[in-house]
Amino acid sequence: KLYKLASEQLSQQDHYDFGMRAVKSVLVMAGSLRRANPELNEDAVLIRAFKDSNLPKFLAQDVSLFLAIIADLFPGVTIPPQDFGVLKAAVEECIIEAGLQPVP
Repeated sequence: KLYKLASEQLSQQDHYDFGMRAVKSVLVMAGSLRRANPELNEDAVLIRAFKDSNLPKFLAQDVSLFLAIIADLFPGVTIPPQDFGVLKAAVEECIIEAGLQPVP
């Protein structure tokens, strides 16, 4: 249902894939996340897999809409934040050095 809503509501881009290949990728990622984080509940694992596999592909204006769709489909589920620590700081530094604007 998430991918059906996303394909209807997000902007139409050639690189957006909401078909069976995308579903398989999310399921494989969810399996890996579940094995790495057995304490997380299944909804949290699925949401993290959806975000991790889709957000990098989306245009900035589609990110908030995708997150809103997830929030509607999984009400009340909170995802513990991931700590990217040193990696995040290094990436943000490189972005600023390149004269670009970091986006949270």
